[in-house]
Amino acid sequence: MLMKSYPNLALLSAIFSLSLFTCTPNAKDEKLILAWNVISEEAMHKNIKELSSDDFMGRAPSGVGEEKTIQFISKKWADLGVEPANGDSFFQSVPLAEIKSSLNSALVLKGNETSLSLIHREEFVGVSPRLQEEIEIKDSEVVFAGYGIVAPEYEWNDYKSLDVEGKTVVVLVNDPGFATQDPILFTGRRMTYYGRWTYKFEEAARQGASAILIIHETEPASYGWGVVERGMTGTRYDLNPEDGNASKCAFQGWLSMEGALKIFKEAGYDFENEKEKASKREFEAFSLGFTLSVSLKNQFRESISNNVAGIIRGSKKPDEYIYYMAHWDHLGFEESENQIKIFNGAQDNATGISGLIELARAFMALPEKPERSIVLLAVTAEERGLLGSKYYAEHPLFPLDKTIGGVNIDMLNVYGPTKDVVAVGHGLSDMDEYLAKALEFSNRSLSPEQRPEAGSFYRSDHFNFAKKGVPMLYLGTGIHHIEKGEEWLREQKRDFNANHYHKETDEYDPNWDLSGAVEDLKLLFHIGYLLSKADEFPQYHEGVPFRSARPYI
Repeated sequence: MLMKSYPNLALLSAIFSLSLFTCTPNAKDEKLILAWNVISEEAMHKNIKELSSDDFMGRAPSGVGEEKTIQFISKKWADLGVEPANGDSFFQSVPLAEIKSSLNSALVLKGNETSLSLIHREEFVGVSPRLQEEIEIKDSEVVFAGYGIVAPEYEWNDYKSLDVEGKTVVVLVNDPGFATQDPILFTGRRMTYYGRWTYKFEEAARQGASAILIIHETEPASYGWGVVERGMTGTRYDLNPEDGNASKCAFQGWLSMEGALKIFKEAGYDFENEKEKASKREFEAFSLGFTLSVSLKNQFRESISNNVAGIIRGSKKPDEYIYYMAHWDHLGFEESENQIKIFNGAQDNATGISGLIELARAFMALPEKPERSIVLLAVTAEERGLLGSKYYAEHPLFPLDKTIGGVNIDMLNVYGPTKDVVAVGHGLSDMDEYLAKALEFSNRSLSPEQRPEAGSFYRSDHFNFAKKGVPMLYLGTGIHHIEKGEEWLREQKRDFNANHYHKETDEYDPNWDLSGAVEDLKLLFHIGYLLSKADEFPQYHEGVPFRSARPYI
């Protein structure tokens, strides 16, 4: 019997037992209201302005602004009475590596009667994640492995009866549900975890492949070739594990559509025809009749950055935990002969760190501490690949099997109050029920995620907790502005994404209306308040890949 797609579980959420909310507050819950009313719009303006000032030099991990940033956060928490979470320290060291790969040779594919040399940046990009100076792939058999997915809950295995040890796998981006638009295949148009390029790299390594190339297509990837090309040709960052990332594929990269079509044509296959076959469960991987050879040189530098963690000890269940997290880092600065450009990241994510400070203020204002412990976590290197949260999830300061759930904050609303919020990844877990109750209490509504096919749930720090089985909420700004309407707010978001996101113009504006951010923080506070009193741990729904990642109490 095939597993039903988990967006359908949103229907189950609507009828899920409300027994989870035996301790739900009512409109007269004065403790809740008094606590959340200390969340200060004025304080948020002040903190965002300071964190995104030039003095912090763009808050790059291991950069000149890191020490100033982490001391700023820890002092704010300490002044509020928050305790250090790592013994007597607020800091957790995170080992990082900066890596830059350069090609020593062309990428060459040889067949029995033909040879191809692909053009770098136009037809392929590729790097080595390994902390080795010289990397060589020589005469590695090239196999088309469909979508490169092993998903038991969907009875799908592109690697079945296939030994790719030492071989190169070529795979498609996204997943079969998106390709077919079949709502009962995977999750239809909505991207799953298996559609993300990061998963495909990880799975190829687990299968023993030496190299992997993902075929880029703009619509299923949700971004153009230029994004891939830029991301794979500059300095990259990774965690610095003891094995130097030897467990990863020696070469990982992408093929442009031009490059992929060239390979399939020379191999004697019609790409579109093979792509259609790959979207069916009975697909069998096959050799393309080529071997791949390429060599690279890596330059790398090791460094240490820091996560910042504080804790508010629970009054009744101090050994059970609720997380609030946001990333403190941004892109740093660029220096040339004539100028210096500082990427101050005011919205991304000085707003989120300011939100963590205000949530700490609210929880400390409760007449009685929450029943479960509240962990405040400001992570590093989100902009470098979610590395700080990845390291924390692998080295948690508190047991994740004792963690009831969490909330991630990545860019708060600076546009004013909205009637609604957007929950990225809605329908995955019982956390939706806590959100629904908090929305009802605040007389607000939930709007659907605008582009679920983009896989946004897998692109921010909560994802590393989700992979460990911890149910997480990730809220975005609503779409219905109370005063100026939906179209005005959509235009503000479009303008930010087009003209300011990850640019030096993401600067603090004293004219921002942070009253909407305050209302969203009240909502997030209320969710934690409910979680602290819940009788049961929330879970991921049946069919969601993260459900089996941890035991549940």
